[in-house]
Amino acid sequence: MTDELLEALNEPQQQAVLYDGTALLMLAGAGSGKTRALTHRVAHLIRQRGVPAWRIMAVTFTNKAAAEMRERLVALLGQDKLPWVATFHASCVRILRQEIEHLGYNRDFTIYDDQDQLRLLRELLKQRKIPEKELKPRALAAFIDHAKNRGLTPQACAQQQIDDPDLIELYRLYQLRMKQGNALDFGDLLLVTVQLFEEIADVRRRWQDRFAHLLIDEFQDTNRVQYRLMQLLTGPQTHLCVVGDDDQSIYRWRGAEVSNILGFDRDYAGARIIRLEQNYRSTRTILDAATAVVEKNSDRRAKNLWTDNPSGDVIHLETSADDLDEARFIATEISRLQRQGEALRDIAVFYRTNAQSRVLEEALRGQRIPYAMFGGVKFYARQEIKDALCYLRTLVNPADGMAARRIINTPARGIGAATIERIAELETEAGGFMAACHLALERNRLGAAASRRVRGFVELMEDFTRRLARLPLPQLMAEILQDTSYTPALQEETQQALTADGRQEAKGRLDNLEQLLAGMEEHISNDGSLQEYLEQVALMTDLDQHDSSIERVTLMTLHSAKGLEYPLVFITGMEEGLFPHSRSGNGNADLDEERRLCYVGMTRAMRKLYLSHARRRRMYGTWQFNPPSRFLADIPVALLTGYRAPSTFPVSTSAAPASQHPTHNLAGLVDLVAAEEMDQSAEVYIPQQKGRPAPSTSSADPPADTGGLRLGARVRHLKFGSGVVRRLEGSGDKQKVTIYFNSVGTKKLLLKFAGLMPG
Repeated sequence: MTDELLEALNEPQQQAVLYDGTALLMLAGAGSGKTRALTHRVAHLIRQRGVPAWRIMAVTFTNKAAAEMRERLVALLGQDKLPWVATFHASCVRILRQEIEHLGYNRDFTIYDDQDQLRLLRELLKQRKIPEKELKPRALAAFIDHAKNRGLTPQACAQQQIDDPDLIELYRLYQLRMKQGNALDFGDLLLVTVQLFEEIADVRRRWQDRFAHLLIDEFQDTNRVQYRLMQLLTGPQTHLCVVGDDDQSIYRWRGAEVSNILGFDRDYAGARIIRLEQNYRSTRTILDAATAVVEKNSDRRAKNLWTDNPSGDVIHLETSADDLDEARFIATEISRLQRQGEALRDIAVFYRTNAQSRVLEEALRGQRIPYAMFGGVKFYARQEIKDALCYLRTLVNPADGMAARRIINTPARGIGAATIERIAELETEAGGFMAACHLALERNRLGAAASRRVRGFVELMEDFTRRLARLPLPQLMAEILQDTSYTPALQEETQQALTADGRQEAKGRLDNLEQLLAGMEEHISNDGSLQEYLEQVALMTDLDQHDSSIERVTLMTLHSAKGLEYPLVFITGMEEGLFPHSRSGNGNADLDEERRLCYVGMTRAMRKLYLSHARRRRMYGTWQFNPPSRFLADIPVALLTGYRAPSTFPVSTSAAPASQHPTHNLAGLVDLVAAEEMDQSAEVYIPQQKGRPAPSTSSADPPADTGGLRLGARVRHLKFGSGVVRRLEGSGDKQKVTIYFNSVGTKKLLLKFAGLMPG
């Protein structure tokens, strides 16, 4: 069996499988077969070393990765010898279902999603009389999430005097309301588990004794609280194996700390580092280009990625007049690839921000190319799905006030906001919203009409509770939708809506509910419980619902592309200020992460990679004129094709030999594009390429009062140095200028005080 497990592996992978020390870092470059090495290590532990499967815990970040790991282990071990394989969040849920009562919660706790969280935060802001224009719920949610990612409770924030005391108080009230509702959000799943292990020593020791081997995938994405959780699960006898690649650490904005993987051997003295450097995914050209980009980062572990794959096609670099032209090129090229026999499911288009997707969608629709876009409304977050699930949540956890509030007047029962507020006043005393409904009726706190309606709702929920014990989940859900008049109302709407769009929308909502019931049928066929179903839904992402067998192009952000691979990949918007993003500054940790994000995007491609940038782009209602991304300048020109040299060059370089020309390695693109945009007779000049009309300067974009400056002009600032004018707006004392500076990136300045000089 050992030979069978090892024969499909290269030498470093074999070393990782056989290593018997207490701490191992598998430094696995992109496409280097880390999942194979990880699963074969688990199989070796069970088959050859006799480690019981239940004593092995393997943790990863996405449901997709966990499912893939399980499938491979079933193939290696069979269905009856599977270890614990789950995401961080699912693992914590599993632990908390058994242990959370130590912290004063009930085991039937609800998991709040983003919508539930925002709804509760809006209530808190309203109670505190804080207008949303002063503090947006999403900003408050981001503050709370950031604190939890760092392992900070409200008390810890207050002790360390972190941020505004008012924010910390809102965080405290939020946590209080969550506990009253017997609910946890995503951040709590990790934070409360850490709290459990830190406060209850017996529980911590029991779980440490259970697992002899702890394996963590995608280790570069761990945040502070996840790292602490790993430490708490690692007992004196635990063998720890972490797998990751610091070059693919791209989630700093949500708390991930690349220092966790960079400092692993410092925290675990004597740890063995095994490098997996053979890439099995991409062509040599793609791999060399991606490596040339990421190796510009200084704070990284050196790797020498190589491949036996062919060199393949050179990378196509497309320079477009504007974002519409860029989108037309991509749609046209995809259509051409399809005619040549390429499958649409093998093609992906990546972008840095969701705002870039609109023109791409329009171009694909214009060519009648089917596509799937990630980052929209998730299936389980749609209104009708959320309504249906809140009925189930209330049955399982009557203390869940957010779910009960949502359904008490859905569909409409004539129970208004004032009645709901009067009930909510009793929620803390009663121990939940449903209990508060009972208490309000007992104390005659409501008017006669309101009491009748609330009593009808309470009796309806009690009836559903009785059915819960005897009906299978799909039938219970179908009866809830029918008996509450939810589906009858939608059916009536499909027949009586005044417009075709209205009828189609109602029919679509009915179809979604049918799909929900079908999913429940599948769940109970696998002997799943209602609580497990709600748990699975709460932890699901839109990527988990993606069917890769359907013939359609995939559109997604670069962050969403992590862990995926496609034979043909387009990366769009390769411009300064967009990618790298304007927030990344210059020469700091954010810029390093943008470079890693570019590396991740490029290494998703297996056979063919397209990179594109536009000379001007409509973003958030205004034109942006940004030079090509610095990442393009990192790629050796021999690996690129399709670059159209500017029509004019500065005199000092036009006669230079090709090897000395600024376009030799694209490093001169910033100056060349700036020179090309300059014209003595027009605000902006973009040369017309063959077969493509130049964008018009219509009356919809009137020229600003430039005060002598022109777009594309080189200027010098006393502090920021040399730069290029990218945007002008306003007039007089309020005139503003946006400038791309080589030293600090894009800055917007008030022209009156900018002190600009000709560059």
